[in-house]
Amino acid sequence: MDKKDIAGIRRQLKVDNDLLKITDIFNVYIMKESTDIYHHQSQPFEMLDRDQQELFMNNFKKVLTGQLDEKLFELKFKRDAENHSQLILHKGLLSTDVEDWKQQMLEMTEKMIHENPYEKDVVITFIRAEYNKTMKRQSEESEISDRDAVYANPFILCSINQTQEPKKEIQFDYVEKEFKYKIEVDPVIDLKNPMTGFLFPTITDGASDVNHVLYSAGKANEPDYRFIDEVLNGEEFMTAKEDKAVFEEVIRDVCGDQLSPSTLANVYGEINRVVEENEEDEPPKLDYKDVERVLTDSGEQVDGEKIKTAFQRVTLEDSYELKASSIVPKYKSKSIKINTKIANISISPQDLQYVRQVNYKGKRAIMIEVEEDAEIDGFKMLPEAFGE
Repeated sequence: MDKKDIAGIRRQLKVDNDLLKITDIFNVYIMKESTDIYHHQSQPFEMLDRDQQELFMNNFKKVLTGQLDEKLFELKFKRDAENHSQLILHKGLLSTDVEDWKQQMLEMTEKMIHENPYEKDVVITFIRAEYNKTMKRQSEESEISDRDAVYANPFILCSINQTQEPKKEIQFDYVEKEFKYKIEVDPVIDLKNPMTGFLFPTITDGASDVNHVLYSAGKANEPDYRFIDEVLNGEEFMTAKEDKAVFEEVIRDVCGDQLSPSTLANVYGEINRVVEENEEDEPPKLDYKDVERVLTDSGEQVDGEKIKTAFQRVTLEDSYELKASSIVPKYKSKSIKINTKIANISISPQDLQYVRQVNYKGKRAIMIEVEEDAEIDGFKMLPEAFGE
């Protein structure tokens, strides 16, 4: 799945949408510090009040929100695993009997809580639904409506949410004219901040892929590897943050720990060009040969064998590939930080070429090329001749 596929599903998560049909919702309550199911309840989604439907829709939008390889991860199922989640989820997806669907989801729940008690009460919610993606018209003159042909994709979406402690309040009773202490006894499910979740199967351009599952972490670059391995039975992967760390370590091995801003700007520019040229295709990856080409095109004289050795040392693999999109900071936003004791500067990768570190009156200084007068608190800065 790419970001367009995920956004397409997320946009459909709204009430009264004929392109998204949610049939069943199944909630399972787990007590804190326990590995037992306290209560579970299944019902048709359409039987919920509209306000309840809205709450759950917004919750699942949160599950599907975030950057790929940072918060959302497309995982390939392992080939071999005991009580494989791929089989459990596939059975639940194909089941026409509600009781059978519930049983499969309870099996998934048991895998989630096995030897893993939560610190707070949690609610695990499953829905099964069908997403209908409309096909594009063949031509503007075609009389066939885009609603006449669709890709129908059944899926299961899961969210895990913790509960909040009941509120304790002091209230004033106008009738009795007295202060009263009030405490709510029922915990509140925090649907605004899902802890984790997943979508099965993945859906790419209208085609379902039961060999992959989309995992959602609670926080960016902080995936729960136990959940991925033991619950979803997904293969190992690298986050965008880890990929970038590998790239930086390889560059240090090859070029040293000093790099001019203009060279770094060229490196990021070249990689960003590769990303943009392949935006509609499979996300591009870079092996050691690609990194050698990028550095050479950026003006660095490098040794290909040295880059290969650096890749092997850092990744412990002979044929490791980096996702190009993980390496480049957000290209047109001020995503690069230049930190000094005097000031912290934010700049976009494409503008690094205008930054220099120079010697000024015997001291190091940062020089930034600008096209207009800079302003400080509404006042234009007075130009000075360099070195004066």
